[in-house]
Amino acid sequence: MFRQASRLLARTTTATASASRRGRAFSTDVPATPAHDSNFIESWKKVIPHLDPPKTPSSFMTPRPATPSSIPSKLTVNFVLPYASELSGKEVDMVIVPATTGQMGVLPGHVPTIAELKPGILSVHEGNDVTKYFLSSGFALIHANSVADIIAVEAVPLDRIDLALVQKGLAEFTQKLSSATTDLEKAEAQIGVDVHSAMNSAITG
Repeated sequence: MFRQASRLLARTTTATASASRRGRAFSTDVPATPAHDSNFIESWKKVIPHLDPPKTPSSFMTPRPATPSSIPSKLTVNFVLPYASELSGKEVDMVIVPATTGQMGVLPGHVPTIAELKPGILSVHEGNDVTKYFLSSGFALIHANSVADIIAVEAVPLDRIDLALVQKGLAEFTQKLSSATTDLEKAEAQIGVDVHSAMNSAITG
């Protein structure tokens, strides 16, 4: 019975996928309430009427905020780490993130973007105040409703970094890189050099 169900559902999902590829909307165009695939549900009930259709990930998501008709005056920032939330729903004027393609400034009304982050400075601008964090890596997700979600693996306020320890670590990893004999040792040493170089540059300017 389940083999028959899988064949029937496969035909339905293949047809649906082909249609979606022809006219697939951008993620920012997805409606706030999740749409149900009526063809899938119909097919499921024909084959396995006594079981409820499985839920998709979108069924568990809260509706996203509506995209404003005009550009808001503030950018809403969520900045999270695996173990803490640094900023939650913070309204700011601008953030500058260390994207792998270069420093990227994000203002209210920025186009939807997903940017991979490299070791560098995250600057949060609020009026005349600028708060700086050093990030190790992560991602920035900029949404059409002027919300920026910044997810970092590790981060620390820039003013809490000890320059002497950074320069000591840079020297140690540089030495390890020059004496590394295996690919693993070289990769680990290179990561250490890159991170400490970025910290050193962030502090010394």
